[in-house]
Amino acid sequence: MTLHTSGQYRVHPRVWIGLVIYLAYIAVVFGVQQATGIPYTDLGDSGSNLFLGAGLSLIVGAVLLAITTTLLGWWRPALRDRHRAAHRWPIIAPVIMAVALVANLASTDWGSYDAAFFAASVVLLLVGFTEELTTRGLLLVGLRSRLSEAWVWFLTSALFGLMHLVNAFSGQDSVSTLRQVVFAFGAGTIFYILRRVTGSLLSAMVLHGLWDFSTFGVGHGTPGPLAALSGVLEVAAIVIALVAVAFVIRGADERILRAPTLGT
Repeated sequence: MTLHTSGQYRVHPRVWIGLVIYLAYIAVVFGVQQATGIPYTDLGDSGSNLFLGAGLSLIVGAVLLAITTTLLGWWRPALRDRHRAAHRWPIIAPVIMAVALVANLASTDWGSYDAAFFAASVVLLLVGFTEELTTRGLLLVGLRSRLSEAWVWFLTSALFGLMHLVNAFSGQDSVSTLRQVVFAFGAGTIFYILRRVTGSLLSAMVLHGLWDFSTFGVGHGTPGPLAALSGVLEVAAIVIALVAVAFVIRGADERILRAPTLGT
């Protein structure tokens, strides 16, 4: 068996490094959003609100994450698994989520968009890069230096869900926030499955970015009749993912080991 050793990187992967990056990303995004003074509940009011209240923080976060990943030398393990999951059928969950995404886009009231709002919405696609690189990228690499793959899945998905708690401090009510946390855990599991089945984080980044774009879009203006179907499909995808995740974890050989020292 070929060992995946930490000697391949500029900085040895550690659990604490992944956690610090995770917390720093939340602090940066929340800090930038708070500095604009735009409540989370007002993001959909105009293109300027959306860009300043969400898009700007994603741009800053993306730049800082790219610099951090380069300095650590973690691009390869953050973006790719050494081996794809042995079971490929769990891809059903991401596929159902993609169908729900299409239903959202078909239900979006595009007539309610102006050029500025659409441009700001496109910037939101960056969320797929930033949140995936933070959780199922750099945090995942740190966790794989010490923990089993089952814990890697659970903690990356749980912390991804908890990341959304900050919305409660930006004007969103507590019930909606807790619901968002629970659904984000399920979505995180779907994105983890997609990474394991395809062997690449890029696919999860694309699905994540488009999903957030579609869910935000369908909530703007008057949604079409397929919006309800999207919600049903989302729940179905999450339920299937929670069952299927065990099959992509089974036999995973992605643990990052310390490089052997001289004389050992």
